[in-house]
Amino acid sequence: MNSAIAVAGLRVLRGGRTVLDELSFEVPRGSVTGLLGPSGCGKTTLMRAIVGVQIVAGGDVQVLGRPAGTAPLRSLVGYVTQAPSVYADLTVGENLRYFATVLGAPPGDVDRVVGEVDLEEYVDSLTASLSGGQRARVSLAAALLGTPELLVLDEPTVGLDPVLRRDLWRMFHDLADNGVTLLISSHVMDEAVRCDRLLLMRDGALLAEDTPEELLRQTGTKDIEAAFLALVERRATEGSS
Repeated sequence: MNSAIAVAGLRVLRGGRTVLDELSFEVPRGSVTGLLGPSGCGKTTLMRAIVGVQIVAGGDVQVLGRPAGTAPLRSLVGYVTQAPSVYADLTVGENLRYFATVLGAPPGDVDRVVGEVDLEEYVDSLTASLSGGQRARVSLAAALLGTPELLVLDEPTVGLDPVLRRDLWRMFHDLADNGVTLLISSHVMDEAVRCDRLLLMRDGALLAEDTPEELLRQTGTKDIEAAFLALVERRATEGSS
């Protein structure tokens, strides 16, 4: 299969309100796909549906050829939420050794992921003592344990300094070059140029699905933020006609 994620007609309701409205798209295997849109547009809800922890009202979500959330996917999908998903009362090393045991990760995997996210000097530090950005890196390290085929990362670069952001994006592309698929959400439009493909969202709907270069060509704009605004205006014009 060429698609790591295949979503068809996905609908999610919350309190009687439509949060995701008939979303359909595919994410190619081995790609770095950016999920971009303003805060509150439904990005996190969509990611929760993909990893199988979101109740859906309709549609179909297939992940690595299996229904989202099924047991065989647990060791194949790494998920990093916006809030750190590690234990504050454990050290960095204790957290990662615990998750490595749960996942059945091979010996030496903890050392590998600690190096990948640049946390070597904090291995023996209590997680509660770390900065927000450092705790986010611990969560990312946990998601990298084992051999995930898909990484779903919700705002992984928020609060990080520019050098670490650059290094993380370099690592994301190295992972993709080795066959891992990454779906990365962000509300920062300048991160769009770092992605192979983009999903642009607004108000629970998908505005566009394409490469950054093609979106710029289609809208006749010079950056993704301008392209996003052009697509919003185009949708509003189509809706009023």
